[in-house]
Amino acid sequence: MVIMFLANGFEESEAIIPLDILRRAGADIKTVGVGRKGGSLLPINGSHGIKIIPDIGEDEIPSSGLEMVILPGGKVGSDNLYASSVVKETLKTVNDEGGYLAAICAAPFILGEYGYLCGKKAKCYPGFESHLKGATVTDAPVAADGNIITAEGMGAAHEFGLTLAEKLYGKEMAEKLAADIRYR
Repeated sequence: MVIMFLANGFEESEAIIPLDILRRAGADIKTVGVGRKGGSLLPINGSHGIKIIPDIGEDEIPSSGLEMVILPGGKVGSDNLYASSVVKETLKTVNDEGGYLAAICAAPFILGEYGYLCGKKAKCYPGFESHLKGATVTDAPVAADGNIITAEGMGAAHEFGLTLAEKLYGKEMAEKLAADIRYR
């Protein structure tokens, strides 16, 4: 299973575009509402007023076996993700089990602050580079290095989603998806 954390203030395109691409690829992907419990899921408010009802609450995250965790950006959303002990614990578990950690826009700062970017190539929204502790910041809109995938921002959301699909399902699947959505 793949999970995408959604916290109030998330950047909608950075969540929806990769989510859509991964669902088209056949991923078992669930959105997780930060601060929400299953059975009483209230909408998560995006940074531009779009509300999303998450698929599951924090209490429904599997304790192991996750393939990937995705953190969409948005400054406020990223700050809210960083403040969550559930996000922190889940990132550690997935990393320890060899899964992928993915973040876009402001959210790569979370991976940097927790030490996951040491010795890795990474990308973030301009101005957050100082938080990418130990990383080599690249000029590419998306950086994939080992189990870490990071991206610059909303303009890179398609490429980010396709990169996630390639990591999970291979280059052929990513190329098929790119052709299907007429990306480049």
